Amino acid sequence: MKQNVGTTDRIIRLVIGLAIIGLGIAYGSWWGALGLIPLGTAAVGWCALYQPFGISTCAVESK
Repeated sequence: MKQNVGTTDRIIRLVIGLAIIGLGIAYGSWWGALGLIPLGTAAVGWCALYQPFGISTCAVESK
């Protein structure tokens, strides 16, 4: 798997994932478990939804 999630995108996913989990805990809802998805993609650096569309937020390497 080639990384397709850049640094800024990873930070945003981390914050959103933690917020979703926090809201799930605050409201006592299992929907907070959905916060694991953005946390996982931030940790791995790869997003399955970016793959079919050819999207990449990684910095372009210059020669």
